[in-house]
Amino acid sequence: MIQLPTVALLIIKERKLLLTFSRNKQCFYLPGGKVDKNETPIQALCREIKEELNVSIDAAQLIFYAHISARAYGETDGTIMEQDCYFGKIETTPEPSAEIEKLGYFSLAAYLNELNQAPGAVMILQKLKKDGFID
Repeated sequence: MIQLPTVALLIIKERKLLLTFSRNKQCFYLPGGKVDKNETPIQALCREIKEELNVSIDAAQLIFYAHISARAYGETDGTIMEQDCYFGKIETTPEPSAEIEKLGYFSLAAYLNELNQAPGAVMILQKLKKDGFID
């Protein structure tokens, strides 16, 4: 089993979570990505958000929320995503960039109606709902 260290940014607006749609994977999932060698999770998150959403985030304002382990969406080799999720603020409007085609804000129920669902996104949406952050 392959374990993949990843990070994700949690942006909540009007009790919905921001998710990004990857044209490569044809699925909405959490903004963020893989932690490269010689990179801290925070450095990786800042880099990934700049690449995917074309916004800079202040590392000092990131607040750790949860760690999730889930099957990596779209991987057939049993890869498990080990993902640290952080609350953060963005000062400018995010815009899709790199492999990101579009953005959307989701409640748990709305995401569960999507054709394709990333297991990690479902897990974090369930936790956010249980903890009272989203609908």
